[in-house]
Amino acid sequence: MAKAIIEQLQQDGRRSYARIAAAVGLSEAAVRQRVARLTEAGVMQIVAVTNPLQLGFRRQAMLGLKAEGRLEPVVEALAAMPAVDYVVVTAGSFDVLAEVVCEDDDHLLALLENEIRTIPGVRSCESFVYLKLSKQTYQWGTR
Repeated sequence: MAKAIIEQLQQDGRRSYARIAAAVGLSEAAVRQRVARLTEAGVMQIVAVTNPLQLGFRRQAMLGLKAEGRLEPVVEALAAMPAVDYVVVTAGSFDVLAEVVCEDDDHLLALLENEIRTIPGVRSCESFVYLKLSKQTYQWGTR
């Protein structure tokens, strides 16, 4: 039943509990309680998804970082940066991937030079600048 509720909210995060209840066959109170439990448990968030370009953020990039020593301090430093919206530890060519959203190329350059490359343990950083965003979805959670 949780998946059905999540699917309803993924279609429209502002959908009323009454409408979700009718679609999934529960009472409105039951839906309200389940949504509360799912959000409190960290299973899902209900958020507004924005278009960075329309908000003045003209440069997005994925950064591939190679690090030495423990990765956790590097990950924590990246996660604390406002321009970084996604951080994962990986296996393969890079130790960490981080997505950044910047105002422009100057902002990206300053972020790389003054913040990311100065993190202790970062050996190298490769930038993959986004030229065009072709697909971004948040509906994978219930497959």
